[in-house]
Amino acid sequence: MKNERAVVVFSGGQDSTTCLFWALERFEKVYAVTFSYGQRHDDEVEVAKEIAAELGVEHDVLDMELLNQLAPNALTRDDIEVTEGEDGELPSTFVDGRNLLFLSFATIYGRQRGAKHVVTGVCETDFSGYPDCRDVFVKSLNVTLNLSMDDSFVLHTPLMWLDKKETWELADKLGRLDYVKNRTLTCYHGIRGGGCGECPSCKLRQQGLDQYIEEKGSDQ
Repeated sequence: MKNERAVVVFSGGQDSTTCLFWALERFEKVYAVTFSYGQRHDDEVEVAKEIAAELGVEHDVLDMELLNQLAPNALTRDDIEVTEGEDGELPSTFVDGRNLLFLSFATIYGRQRGAKHVVTGVCETDFSGYPDCRDVFVKSLNVTLNLSMDDSFVLHTPLMWLDKKETWELADKLGRLDYVKNRTLTCYHGIRGGGCGECPSCKLRQQGLDQYIEEKGSDQ
């Protein structure tokens, strides 16, 4: 695939940054696209811009503010508390239709640039209950996108069957563990690197890192 082009759906977080490094090893030309949808913290978009610039990756930010109007949630509204899903309910951080729209727009973006591959960091192993992070959703959307544009795109999900420990392991294998650890923004409260340590995203991230470091140390 070294002679082909790819688009990475890029938020500047741990998962999408790991996917960006994954793509850079596999494709001749890589583009990164970030979606601005009224996130609580503009820092997410700024971090994505910084990382893309540092890596020399062509990067665009697309305006998706309409999503905030249609689907209010804890990621866009200060008056909605960040909570995990209970009793079968989705977490308050779930944004209706987000990955459906992001992957669709990323594919359209890629079509204009001759990129047949779209890379996203969605994961069913540690997916927080989000239905649009499931493998069956991505595969069905891939078929729909190809039919809608009469083309042959491939949606790549390098992290689909990895837990957070294994995602850290992948970053390490790519030689980018420290970069992902220190430069990315995953925290729901907008704190870079290790984050706040309290929100569900930070807890999941840190638990995976601790597990990987412990396992790596025991193997040496």
